Amino acid sequence: MKQIKHHLTESLLLGYSAGTLPEAFNLVVATHISMCDTCRAAAGSYDAVGGEVMLEGAPEEMAENALAATMARIMRADPVDRTPPVRVANAVFPAPLRDYVNGDLGDVKWRKVGGGVSQMVLKTSDDASVRLLRIPAGTAVPDHGHRGLELTLVLQGAFVDETDRFAAGDIEVANEDLNHTPVAEAGADCICLAATDAPLRFNGFMPRLAQRFIGI
Repeated sequence: MKQIKHHLTESLLLGYSAGTLPEAFNLVVATHISMCDTCRAAAGSYDAVGGEVMLEGAPEEMAENALAATMARIMRADPVDRTPPVRVANAVFPAPLRDYVNGDLGDVKWRKVGGGVSQMVLKTSDDASVRLLRIPAGTAVPDHGHRGLELTLVLQGAFVDETDRFAAGDIEVANEDLNHTPVAEAGADCICLAATDAPLRFNGFMPRLAQRFIGI
């Protein structure tokens, strides 16, 4: 893996550690963390701080049957598989993403959305959406802004926009202040994992017309 230049923000890492992010964002964060030593270490430090806060908090009175109820749930649960995850040789997708796709890049069921771009929407909770995007090398995504937060993690290839270049492992965090036209670099197709909590704001008529059908 080449050196990662673009990392998660502190607020996203804190939200991930606290469990307050939508499932779609959690997936992108978990996938990036699995690729990035820097963000993985930061996430671990936030988890440790959260554990200390819980230990120092005032104790809460528990119901008399709390232990019995917990043990009953444990007995009903499926056995935990503690087999270490198998590393897949030459895999494009890290483990958190492979669990959602049920495989790797070759198992993705792409759907064309126009301009040569294809997507696969992943099933998550309704408070945000996440999709895989395949942008052919040299292709531009239509010029757009944002009505909310968009996280775009590069898994293969690279793209450039008005802010910088984003290669495998890099993540772009975009909000309402950013208008851009991402362009996939020449060479390999750019494969991205993108999550949004609000529809994009396309500036062209045709992309706006197609938006209702592609759901982004």
